[in-house]
Amino acid sequence: MTGIIIFFRTGVVPPEKTHDNHHFLKRPLTIPLIQLTHIHDPASGHLKRKTMEAKDTDTCRDQLSVSVADNISAMLAYWDKNLVCRFANAAYMDWFGKSRQQLVNQMTLMDLLGPELFAQNYPFVQRALLGKPQTFEREIVSPDGKVRYAMANYFPDFDSHGNVKGFFAHVADVTRLKQMENELKRSNRIITEQNNRLLNFANIVSHNLSTYAFNLGSVLGFMDETKSDEERMELMGYLRSISRNFTESIHNLREIVDAQNQGRIKYEWVNLHDYAEKAISMLCKQVRESEAIIVNHIPADLKLWANPAYVDSIVLNLLTNAIKYRQPGRAPFVELNAGKSGSELAFKVTDNGRGIDLKRYGEKLFGMYQTFHGNTDAKGIGLFITRYQVEAMGGRVEVDSKPGEGTTFTIYFATRSAQVPSSGMAVAQAG
Repeated sequence: MTGIIIFFRTGVVPPEKTHDNHHFLKRPLTIPLIQLTHIHDPASGHLKRKTMEAKDTDTCRDQLSVSVADNISAMLAYWDKNLVCRFANAAYMDWFGKSRQQLVNQMTLMDLLGPELFAQNYPFVQRALLGKPQTFEREIVSPDGKVRYAMANYFPDFDSHGNVKGFFAHVADVTRLKQMENELKRSNRIITEQNNRLLNFANIVSHNLSTYAFNLGSVLGFMDETKSDEERMELMGYLRSISRNFTESIHNLREIVDAQNQGRIKYEWVNLHDYAEKAISMLCKQVRESEAIIVNHIPADLKLWANPAYVDSIVLNLLTNAIKYRQPGRAPFVELNAGKSGSELAFKVTDNGRGIDLKRYGEKLFGMYQTFHGNTDAKGIGLFITRYQVEAMGGRVEVDSKPGEGTTFTIYFATRSAQVPSSGMAVAQAG
């Protein structure tokens, strides 16, 4: 009796390369490996040799396939439609700290990932089982406790009838790339911060020094025109005040340079009332020409732990804006208040100027180069710098405004950074 018996067994095909050099399994895992056995055949010796050679070739191919898959850095796995693992390469098992005996044909995807991570991945699994390839990024804590980042791809596996019978998982460890991305973001933040500090310094120099130059020229012009000795004496007092404040501003700017070179902000106790008076004095020309009334209700003994140059710039910017954006036909009226508001110290500047439509411009109000009233001399830098300086000292800014009625800017500082007098204090309310 002569016959040939054909056996089929499951093998593993080698992973294939995609066009982007990523490896993944995309062919079915079952390969017919033919084993031939001859019974009572006179020529059985020759046939037996051919059978053994075929068997040896298939075995070598199987071993090579597994070896190639195990030496790929990407993680490869196959999950059937019941989410049972049917294949995993060495990288996949190492990532999850499992052996082949523990994982393949033993564990479900939920067993491997755990309830929390499985719940995050399940929407992608569902879509893969519906025949839709999936790509997503995931942060995973490895068995050794380290945070690692992975880029996962799920590729549906179809049978001959077009039904999904499982999916191939290709997972690349992108931890190093993620670290480089985070480092790049950190570098960009540092560069942005440095640019902001540079812009801040340039704005202080430009704004403060131009104010001094303008006032100095105005006072000298008045002195040339006046014929009264009394007025000359008054103008000489203005000149001394300008000189004194200019010297102090130069000192503060030098402190900023030193502090930025050392990567820190220098703080000291600042008398907020006195700094407000200094700003009002600096704006004497603008105050006189606009007939502005500025009332300083800040307690005379209130002190703030802050950077002097920043406080100088903040007060000057807010007062300058209050005068510059006055309502046509109405003299500016500006009030300054400061006091405890809840757990913070609130410094308020309220004017009766044009106001701002916050519904329309609220999100842009503190943006760089944003202007809203069409003034030809507006640069759109002042409020951007003001918020930067306040936030650099750990504070925050709020604004309340109505078009045609006026604006209130409120600067909040933590009370631990202020010495608030126990009496005679004007209590500031938010908004």
